[in-house]
Amino acid sequence: MIDRRTFIGALGGGSALAVLGAEPTTKPKRLAVVTTEWRYRSHAWHMAERFLTGYPLNGRWHRPPFQVVSAYVDQKPEKDLSGDRAREFGFKIYPTIAETLRQGGKSLAVDGVLLIGEHGDYPLNEIGQKMYPRYQFFKQITDVFREDKRTAPVFNDKHLSWKFEWAKEMVATARELKFPFLAGSSLPVTWRMPSIDLPYDAPAEEVVCVAMGAVDIYDFHALETIQCMAERRKGGETGVKWIEALRGDAVWQAMAQGNFARGGWDATLFESCLSRSHTLRQPESFSHRYPTPEQIRAWVKEPVAYRFEYNDGLKATMLLMNGLVDDFNIAWRVRGQAEPVSTLFQLPPNPNVVYSAALMSKAEEMFRTGKAPYPVERTLLTSGLVAAGLQSLAQKKRLETPHLAVSYTAPQASQFFQH
Repeated sequence: MIDRRTFIGALGGGSALAVLGAEPTTKPKRLAVVTTEWRYRSHAWHMAERFLTGYPLNGRWHRPPFQVVSAYVDQKPEKDLSGDRAREFGFKIYPTIAETLRQGGKSLAVDGVLLIGEHGDYPLNEIGQKMYPRYQFFKQITDVFREDKRTAPVFNDKHLSWKFEWAKEMVATARELKFPFLAGSSLPVTWRMPSIDLPYDAPAEEVVCVAMGAVDIYDFHALETIQCMAERRKGGETGVKWIEALRGDAVWQAMAQGNFARGGWDATLFESCLSRSHTLRQPESFSHRYPTPEQIRAWVKEPVAYRFEYNDGLKATMLLMNGLVDDFNIAWRVRGQAEPVSTLFQLPPNPNVVYSAALMSKAEEMFRTGKAPYPVERTLLTSGLVAAGLQSLAQKKRLETPHLAVSYTAPQASQFFQH
């Protein structure tokens, strides 16, 4: 006998499931949540709760055919929500990851795992990386897979690990044990304005992203914004040859050069990014005016730039410009085209943050089909770029990155929300 909540969820999700390509079912699959913490506006709140309450999809309220049956919560701050959610939605919080995956029994008892390793009180290393235990959590999950000789799809939120060697091991383990593995953030799958992609197999020459936020947090998002476009270029992904990270006055000196060859970036691409922003700062009494270099320097107190070159020659620059923009904008140049192309990656505001629904729709697709909609190698390379960028900032020099020779082929179909 199914309970009322399961019955209503199955009915409500029927038409949306047809859009996603699945048959409605009255027996939901079982989902485990493994997270660092679960509080208001944490990533568990953003993501796990999509499987508790559903989310909007193509103009309907979609209720995934999944039931959260267990959770592991590593830290419980004063305003922890996990206990309230467990009582309301009928799942149990276990003291270990192994018990969570086995639901307190002797063998794997879930059909999917949400691994959410963001937020919480964890130490910083010497270059400013927060040492979230994503790798350690992943290892405990795969220990259960090995011991029980069964696996389930795993979604990993954001970075794979702060340590690139561990990130590589995570991908290799998923391949070895042959379970679907998806990772990353909402930026590649949220709406875009305009709703465009880099044309598949296009001969891209240079790409610039102007964004906001702090290093080791938002640099991941901005780099992933670049990567989800760059991977579509002619020849596919080949990895990154070198990276140079700049901060403060060094960014202004680079910007004055006007192009990548002289140590800066394409000024036209930078302008195109600012021209897409919905949050471009204005001087008092103006509604829309392109800022002067002097205004940009006055408004942005601590600019950060990551300049890097891919192994096939594609040039890329990521800029964190707090005080100038409060969104994510990207522009690129394709060989043979005089004009740059650009778009804004749209992030709807709190508390609804529908972009996390876009991401969870991809996790749900993998949990349903057993196939990741895009390669986890995108997140592997982006994780490595974040670590290399922070190392370059700390050492104040350009770094060669032969270890980032990550090659993969992106799906031809666009993966972002368009409706």
